[in-house]
Amino acid sequence: MTTIKEIAEKSGFSQATVSRLLNNDPKLSVSLATRNKILQIATELGYWSRDNKLEPQPNIALLYRVNGGEHLEDEYFALLKKELKKVCENRQVAISTFTDIHELISEAGMYQGFIGVGTAELTYADLLKLKQALPHGVFLDIDPAPQLFNSVKPNLVLTVQDAVDKLIEAGHQRLGFIGAESFNLDHVAQRDEREITFEEYTKFRHVTEAKIYSQGIVSVANGYQLAKRALADKGQLPDAFIVASDTLSVGVLQAFNEAGIKIPEQTAIISINNSEIARYVYPQLSTYNIDQAALSDLALDVLLAEIKNSRRPLIHLTVNTKLIKRKSFM
Repeated sequence: MTTIKEIAEKSGFSQATVSRLLNNDPKLSVSLATRNKILQIATELGYWSRDNKLEPQPNIALLYRVNGGEHLEDEYFALLKKELKKVCENRQVAISTFTDIHELISEAGMYQGFIGVGTAELTYADLLKLKQALPHGVFLDIDPAPQLFNSVKPNLVLTVQDAVDKLIEAGHQRLGFIGAESFNLDHVAQRDEREITFEEYTKFRHVTEAKIYSQGIVSVANGYQLAKRALADKGQLPDAFIVASDTLSVGVLQAFNEAGIKIPEQTAIISINNSEIARYVYPQLSTYNIDQAALSDLALDVLLAEIKNSRRPLIHLTVNTKLIKRKSFM
């Protein structure tokens, strides 16, 4: 059984300081670095397993990385950030926001772990430095380094498979996909799992025709250009599209409306995200809802579990989505 004395000896702080900290003395004033060191050693020595003691909640960092060039896409991550902060507040976990990975690396000693949100470009070298400085981390919505950090994401593979199934059940056999790159790692664009799933699953389901229009970033302008490319393509326009995000779908709708394409009569659209804009475009978007509150809650669970048990294997979780039917696909 680990004792206060053992933790004090290994940490270099007095037994009184260690005891007051581990017993949540509200009048104790110590630096975050001191607090972190004592908590880390207490965890390593298995202190929390004795007598069902409740460990003090850690201080964590939010690595919030957005490109800042597209309001609608930023809105998704802004709402995810808001939900994460709400979850932390409800669970009395202190969280501080960083927008630069190098700044977080330099301040890593002040925190027990981090949660990453956003798709701005990363390098593997920086992720390795972050791992060395702050080993406990969870990426939310993306998974840039699965061998280094945990992740919690919407189940986009199942989402696309379900969308293909629903379109086939509705009688559509000529399908199209409009998407964009996932994120950049080491200046190389990563192919999005929604696109990969569409390509593979339409073959599995023996879809008569499956066309992919995908490149660039998630933006209204890119969705517009990709839809224009689909309209200019030889042959018949697919009688249904799966679009990777509501942001892209806004641009797709603009292009199709300009061309006089009736939706869903001539081509149906199923989108992903269920952002606020989905209810206000014409026609209203049928789109898969991503439960950001559930994602945030799970991400915090995974991070706190790793902080408590650093020897635990990395975890990668997915959360199912739900189709909200509106007028672009009935």
